[in-house]
Amino acid sequence: MAGASGVLLIFAVSLAGVYLTLPDSDYSFLKLPKTIEDLHILREHLESYTSDYTVQVIVGYCTVYIFMQTFMIPGTVFMSLLAGSLFGVLKGVALVVFAATAGASSCYFLSKLIGRPLISTLWPDKLVFFQDQVAKRRSGLLNYMLFLRVTPTLPNTFINFASPIVDVPYRIFFLATSLGLIPAAYVTVKAGIALGELRSIGDLYDIQSIGTLFFIGLVSITPTLINKNKP
Repeated sequence: MAGASGVLLIFAVSLAGVYLTLPDSDYSFLKLPKTIEDLHILREHLESYTSDYTVQVIVGYCTVYIFMQTFMIPGTVFMSLLAGSLFGVLKGVALVVFAATAGASSCYFLSKLIGRPLISTLWPDKLVFFQDQVAKRRSGLLNYMLFLRVTPTLPNTFINFASPIVDVPYRIFFLATSLGLIPAAYVTVKAGIALGELRSIGDLYDIQSIGTLFFIGLVSITPTLINKNKP
């Protein structure tokens, strides 16, 4: 609990620092978007601040994203769309991958402290499956973790929280996260540029996009399958 409280304090101080350096105004529009309509409203208000207070917006954005990832709060897909809308593809992808990796790492270490009883209650079946797969693929664990990150085989929130419990080394976790999230981040951030055309989150991933992600995932795990079949 002390670790979780310390993390919360860091986020609170970071957001307070951002708020205190912004001009006096009505910031009632600042809330976590839960729908595409919420995202439109947030984007419209933040656009002017992005050009005049770029550093504050980036720090605030990353802090919120990392907080959401750390405590498994749903809605990071909206934050990824927002990055594309505000910063464009290259900067948006860089911000999303950085914030998502930092948030996943924060969740990893927090879970290492207090996660075992929680995950055994929340996802007992998934935990058994994941533990079994990790044990089988120790020699090619990086490829397997890349496959999980690229494809929607297991939820990212579960992977973040369960990895330290099933003894996935942090080095492998970090590399798989930072590299494996790039394809999905690119798809989502690019969609954020045409935010006005989106009507629902379902519009993000068509058959072609999902097929591409699975293809990349299969390529990443192929070396493991080849080694496994060697005599």
